Amino acid sequence: MNNYAYIALFAIVGIAFAIITLWLSWALRPTHRPKGAKAEPYECGEIPLGDAWKQFRVGYYIFALVFVIFDVEAIFIFPWAKELLHLKGMGLGVFAFVEMMVFIGVLLVGLLYAWRKGVLRWE
Repeated sequence: MNNYAYIALFAIVGIAFAIITLWLSWALRPTHRPKGAKAEPYECGEIPLGDAWKQFRVGYYIFALVFVIFDVEAIFIFPWAKELLHLKGMGLGVFAFVEMMVFIGVLLVGLLYAWRKGVLRWE
């Protein structure tokens, strides 16, 4: 078998597994619909008080996005650092280094912008 046949086989098995497990969970589930107290939203067994809709400051969302951006930066830097010596042997070391410095520079400009806008202040 060639390599594509293995990929196709694993794709078929994976899709079949997902479809079969979804069908089994649908076929074996209880058919009753909860009523009364069972249909109420709850948290930790407490009786809910008030509305479940709460508005949060957008600052929390932006703070989380800044964290994710720098987390993704770390994900890109580790494999780059591992391959830098290999790229140096191919004559691409300086190019790869400059490209990563441009990438880090763009992220630093974004960090400085967020800092000046006050996004990183936790209030």
